[in-house]
Amino acid sequence: MTLTAENPTTHALPRELVLGSLRVDTPVVLAPMAGITNAAYRRLCLEQMAAQGSTGLFVCEMITSRGLVERDAVTESMLVFDELEDVRSVQLYGTDPVYVGKAAEILCAEYGVAHIDLNFGCPVPKVTRKGGGGALPWKRRLLGDILEAAVRAAAPYDVPVTMKTRKGIDEDHLTYLDAGRIAQESGCAAIALHGRTVSQAYSGAADWDAIGELVAHVDIPVLGNGDIWEAADAVRMVEQTGAAGVVVGRGCLGRPWLFRDLAAAFAPDGSTVSGTVETPSLGEVTAMMRRHAELLSRNMGEERGCKEFRKHVTWYLKGFAAGGEMRRDLGLVSSLAALDELLADLDPAEPFPVATLGTPRGRQGNPRRVVLPEGWLDDTDGTDCAVQEDMHSGG
Repeated sequence: MTLTAENPTTHALPRELVLGSLRVDTPVVLAPMAGITNAAYRRLCLEQMAAQGSTGLFVCEMITSRGLVERDAVTESMLVFDELEDVRSVQLYGTDPVYVGKAAEILCAEYGVAHIDLNFGCPVPKVTRKGGGGALPWKRRLLGDILEAAVRAAAPYDVPVTMKTRKGIDEDHLTYLDAGRIAQESGCAAIALHGRTVSQAYSGAADWDAIGELVAHVDIPVLGNGDIWEAADAVRMVEQTGAAGVVVGRGCLGRPWLFRDLAAAFAPDGSTVSGTVETPSLGEVTAMMRRHAELLSRNMGEERGCKEFRKHVTWYLKGFAAGGEMRRDLGLVSSLAALDELLADLDPAEPFPVATLGTPRGRQGNPRRVVLPEGWLDDTDGTDCAVQEDMHSGG
């Protein structure tokens, strides 16, 4: 769809994000991604926005409410924040209103969070087969009970609660409009919609029209998620849908500087981004890689930090001429000194592979049948169903 100033469906570009009492300079949210959005990566993205004199909302990896309430060591180890994070944001997973309420209070009282997001969009089979993640909104009453518990627990601390969801389980079992209504009635500050169903996982194209429908359906802010690969995509999404902001996930993998571009695109004195973007040379990319590994090592220790860094190598070097041997060696790096030696062999003048711009990054896969608890679709209530929550649920 081509949008012009004369097109009546073009919405004004938001210049900030307002979630209750929380105001964020740029209406951009870093989506929580398991094993990715730790404190080091959040700082890396934050630094890119700070270079533009702005900031967004950078969400910690998802944690489980049960793990937090029961003081699970792994869960607590994930709640690490960088000193530059003035606004602490956490995504919480839960299927029991009591656990979610207690976890929300712990986050507010003990961790000083300024924003809590609830995950109802995870498509991972081990989560949906127990009625969690993207399967849970089918149980409308249970969804409302969970949201109300979180909002009630966070209210004394003036911490806004939001939720993230998908269109539904599949095209025959859509839930996003009901979820938006329930979120609004429960006192949520906003709802984020990934424009795919659970059955799609990360395949196919995101349905931005559904995001626009949700915007028209509720009075609270709607954040759009899905297929934002460049800053121009974010601008196009909010102009097309009227969303109050965007949630960026896979598009920033190996490209933290996307947040620099997003800050420029949504700047109060900015203008709509064209197809032209400032792309880094390989030398600038390797400097970013080194910074990333350094931050991971500082937070986790050098050996573990370098191991954590390995998963990012393919994303950073996507489209560059680095050979298979170089990629293999970088994928085995175990020290910063070894990383420096390898990066020094790359051509710093090599231009960015523009053919990769606007293309999907990270996992995609194919549509699949959603695994659900037996009889899950028989009713939409859910108050009497036994939804199980693992201590460590991945999303």
